[in-house]
Amino acid sequence: METATGKRYLEHLSDGDLSILGDVAEMLEERVSALDLRSSPGDVERLIAHPLTWDRLFGGSGRDPFLLASPFLVFALLVHRAGLELRGVSFVEEWVGPQKRLPVFGVGALRDFVADPWHRLFLAELLASYTHVASGSVWVQGRSGWRRQRYSELDPIRLASLLDVVPAEDRPGIYRRLGDLALFMTGVFPDLSSSWPLSLIDQERLLRSSGGGGAETHEEANSEMQTAPSMIELLEALGERWYRAAYASVPPPLTRTTSVLASVAQRFGTARRILNFITDRYLCSLRTRWLA
Repeated sequence: METATGKRYLEHLSDGDLSILGDVAEMLEERVSALDLRSSPGDVERLIAHPLTWDRLFGGSGRDPFLLASPFLVFALLVHRAGLELRGVSFVEEWVGPQKRLPVFGVGALRDFVADPWHRLFLAELLASYTHVASGSVWVQGRSGWRRQRYSELDPIRLASLLDVVPAEDRPGIYRRLGDLALFMTGVFPDLSSSWPLSLIDQERLLRSSGGGGAETHEEANSEMQTAPSMIELLEALGERWYRAAYASVPPPLTRTTSVLASVAQRFGTARRILNFITDRYLCSLRTRWLA
């Protein structure tokens, strides 16, 4: 498993990242160079998780770690560090409202989630993907001719509207990105998400879009909307459904990267709490500099 995830890490790591990991391996007196790591994926995550790598990027030099490494390596280190710290705490500060936290002792679910290497990779990829976001427009043919339809990865309404106009093979990616947005906003910007100005019409439209191509009825969508007492819970419900729709709409054979969507959907709230923990621990003062 480590080799499989290591190969995925190598797809994201720059030559500069591998040079940092190679230097750490040299400090450990291991005969693994940056070049060797390209053909030795099993060593990659082990070196990312090593305290010396953390010291190299966050060791009090005062330099922005983004000047030393790629966003992916920076966030991979934060995810691994969170997993390490969760082993040594008996409770975490749970987000319960804007500027409000309460201690919660159910840390075991968080430890189990982040102990999975595919979950760690998933969270690192998610965070890194929001250092730059895509926006633009597509041309759509309607009754009165062609029109330009705009979209943004940070606008759930416009992003969800693409589901009605793109080919079927493109829908899994849109469902996935909608799930990512719900997890990103509730995990990294919960205060902002709790007051996200979505009208009731927009909420209903998003719930319909998350039905996975008609798998759930309009009445069920309305019922879920009525039982979601807060915007955070609504976004969690949407995120779960979008990830499930992404997983269900990918044709077989399914890869391990696709299968992890079902796991995250099942434990969306746990994934959100881990991102809350990472944000409170490391990102509070840096979110607007590092993330879109």
